[in-house]
Amino acid sequence: MQRTQRPLLARLAGANPTSVFLLTLVVVLVAFFTPGVVGGLLTLALAAVLIALLATTWAVQAPQTRLIRLVMLTLLVTVGLAKLL
Repeated sequence: MQRTQRPLLARLAGANPTSVFLLTLVVVLVAFFTPGVVGGLLTLALAAVLIALLATTWAVQAPQTRLIRLVMLTLLVTVGLAKLL
């Protein structure tokens, strides 16, 4: 491991992509189908994790990828705020 790598990022890089996808899918589905404030808070918590991941990987992403990720993140935050109301 290089000195500039963070241990958490190294662990995430070694994670099984299928498991990460399925876990994320379960969290998203639970957040979307849980009514009211709890669902909104879960959705916003997921958005916060994705914001941290986006900030970490921003420098290595292509401009088109950045735009798509920002649009999807905006939609996720909008859904989370709508569920809170």
